[in-house]
Amino acid sequence: MTTSRSTTGERPLNPFIDVQKALKGASYPADKNSLIETAKANGADDEVLQRLQDLPDQQYQSPAEVSKGVGNE
Repeated sequence: MTTSRSTTGERPLNPFIDVQKALKGASYPADKNSLIETAKANGADDEVLQRLQDLPDQQYQSPAEVSKGVGNE
């Protein structure tokens, strides 16, 4: 079994989309820990959870701010 993603696989190639799907229903502003809990409740995979763990520990005002943080890791 390979771990690389392909365009025919189930997972999107965009980590921002993966993270935002995992954060569906999150209330903002939100701190890193509440974002992680929301992602876990939504069944996020280990890769998404790791991206959230790697975020700076701060308050996030919007989904866009979370995406910016994910992009800066």
